Amino acid sequence: MDLSKKIRTIPNFPKKGILFYDVMSLFQDASAFRQAVDDLVEYFMKKDMHFDKVVSMESRGFILGSVLAYEFHAGFVPLRKPGKLPYKTISQEFEKEYGKDSFEIHEDAIEKGESVLIVDDLLATSGTMKASIDLVEALGGKINGIACLIELTFLKGREKIKGYDLYTLLKFDSEKVEEGQHA
Repeated sequence: MDLSKKIRTIPNFPKKGILFYDVMSLFQDASAFRQAVDDLVEYFMKKDMHFDKVVSMESRGFILGSVLAYEFHAGFVPLRKPGKLPYKTISQEFEKEYGKDSFEIHEDAIEKGESVLIVDDLLATSGTMKASIDLVEALGGKINGIACLIELTFLKGREKIKGYDLYTLLKFDSEKVEEGQHA
């Protein structure tokens, strides 16, 4: 199945000039969702990877991250927006395509030396990914893999996070897609 056909694009969301790649249209299709998860798992299984923790970003990343944590028999660690986690946290600010934001992680979520897989739905400019990397490494975690469903190659986010095993299922090299169309 061509998973790229399951990604809906929405222009001018969340603000004018942004083309939003909507993964929810893929997630709601049971066969496409299963294939996406299986493909991500297969990539890391072929490399005989083991992960102690899977870290994912709020909120669409949680969907993939929790499923991959289950598949890898790993713990799941959410990165949340400020004020959403109940215990002591550390935080990291980052730039997105359309403004600043920040993530928090519980200070005891990752033990020093634990093997970590970072998972998100989309890699764009890599602001959120770089913040996630910084948080994991601040706690002493070893990032052994990064997985994203989509990579927007025209934004060159991969270049800002060199040195990590980054795997993306779908690559889009242009932001020229008609409104409401699937990518």
